[in-house]
Amino acid sequence: MIRGIPVLLTVRIKTGEDAFGVPIYETLTETVENVLVAPSSAEEIQDTLTLTGRKAVYTLGIPKGDAHEWEDTTVEFFGEVWHSIGPVTEGIGSLIPLCWNRKVKVERIET
Repeated sequence: MIRGIPVLLTVRIKTGEDAFGVPIYETLTETVENVLVAPSSAEEIQDTLTLTGRKAVYTLGIPKGDAHEWEDTTVEFFGEVWHSIGPVTEGIGSLIPLCWNRKVKVERIET
């Protein structure tokens, strides 16, 4: 049986606006269970590097039903900090037999 790992996802929550109307956010770290982590293929790395100038190291499989925002977020797993690249791609959940129907690429952040 295929199972993912727990990852820490940094979530930004809008708490208000300042005097100029700029949103103010609070950041929280939440654990998301059962996330698949797979190395990005050479083709995915090259395509992402060409399109965005960023190196996709891993591709994360996001569990069905997860409501978190994964675009432009920070994720922690394997003792490292990662940042998502680009939009989340999604398949039709009822047509995908496993527990994951969305994916996002991540790059490593130097800390």
